[in-house]
Amino acid sequence: MNAPAHAPTLRKLLHLAWPIIISRSAQTVVGFTDAAMVARLGEDALAATTAGALNVFAVFILPMGIGSIVSSFASQLHGRGDHAGARRYGFYGLAIAAFTQLLCFALMLVTPSAINALDYTPSVRALMEQYVLMRIWSGGAAIGLEALGNYYGGLGNTRLPMAAQVLAMVLNIALNWVLIYGNLGAPALGVTGASLASSLSTIIAFIALLGCFLAGYGAEKAPRSPLSGSELWRMLRFGLPSGLNWFVEFAAFNFFINVVVAGLGTTTVAALMAAMQVNSIAFMPAFGLASAGAILVGHALGAREHDKVPPTVWLTLRVTGGWMGLIGLIYLLCARFVMLPFTPPGPEREAFLDVSAKVLGMSIAWQFVDAAAMTFAESLRAAGDTAFTMWARVVIAWAVFVPGSYYSVRMHDGGMNMAIFWLVAYMGLLAFVLWLRFRSGVWRTLDLAGSSEMPPI
Repeated sequence: MNAPAHAPTLRKLLHLAWPIIISRSAQTVVGFTDAAMVARLGEDALAATTAGALNVFAVFILPMGIGSIVSSFASQLHGRGDHAGARRYGFYGLAIAAFTQLLCFALMLVTPSAINALDYTPSVRALMEQYVLMRIWSGGAAIGLEALGNYYGGLGNTRLPMAAQVLAMVLNIALNWVLIYGNLGAPALGVTGASLASSLSTIIAFIALLGCFLAGYGAEKAPRSPLSGSELWRMLRFGLPSGLNWFVEFAAFNFFINVVVAGLGTTTVAALMAAMQVNSIAFMPAFGLASAGAILVGHALGAREHDKVPPTVWLTLRVTGGWMGLIGLIYLLCARFVMLPFTPPGPEREAFLDVSAKVLGMSIAWQFVDAAAMTFAESLRAAGDTAFTMWARVVIAWAVFVPGSYYSVRMHDGGMNMAIFWLVAYMGLLAFVLWLRFRSGVWRTLDLAGSSEMPPI
């Protein structure tokens, strides 16, 4: 039996969104505290930790994007009342996590040679290698935590994944204090300690959420039903474009950092990456709002209430844009003050503050277009329109953003101003293309969960 009407309201959106916002913010705090706590060890440690975390995330992002489709299936199946079907997709998400763990073990063998090929100073490369090797072995747990979070989120239970992410955050902060500086009799491991703390906290949080899932806690009771190879293939068919969607965009950004920006010097790299960590404070809550809107879209589609989708998307966009505007105002007024916790000691202190505060202030330019891109991308993903968004990102990222930024910054010495210009141009163009796609109404014709009757156009 279908769920009741899914008319969009601000209360519904925020009820779903606030636990996701806390979950995503908890993930942000992990990166924030890693950067802030290793900053005391010097500029090389800060650059290695922030850039190393970026490179680790580049490995995780493809399976993470594939696992995000679990939310789309779970939300639509929940909307039509098929709780057993929704639970099966939670298990399929765990299968993606298991494959990711095997992949990470293989990648550990090539990590040293891959990092040595990057355009960083020898000391930064050595520290980065330590960070990546210690962090990557927890990849399966990281993806499993995301997959189960997407399953519960699709059901509308966003609080249980929030609790798991908060647990990971608290453990990470405590373990950072112990392992980075050598407190409570532990050895002072520095950058390696930050990475080990992140891995251990992720694994413990995943085990806790996995236990809840296997016990059936936090979800409607559903009869056990056998897993299906055809359903797993269906999830991969829609999920792989979703994963490539994230991977292609992040690969372009990784190229931007490791190739385009790396040649501007360690101070600039450290300042840019620290500013990006701060900027993620705005991004993650906005992404949480967009994800909550996508859950509501999935519920409406599962209940065959297609007329509720456009109002839901526009409500989500207004709220997300309002949040981004508020954060942009704070950046405008307090950029140097916000960057103080990341400022390393030494003669480069003022140069670091100048560059990082400038980047943070310039990030205001992409706040609103980023909100639009996230909202439309997540809503299209909830409908199963993953292939188009993938190709949109492929073309715009690799045919416009990458060559444009490389040509302007590296070949014509455009500096940080041109680097930021190309970030804004990329996000603005992507938001425009995704808006056109949503406006076309193609999402009305898609049949993500395999219903026997296609929805009306």
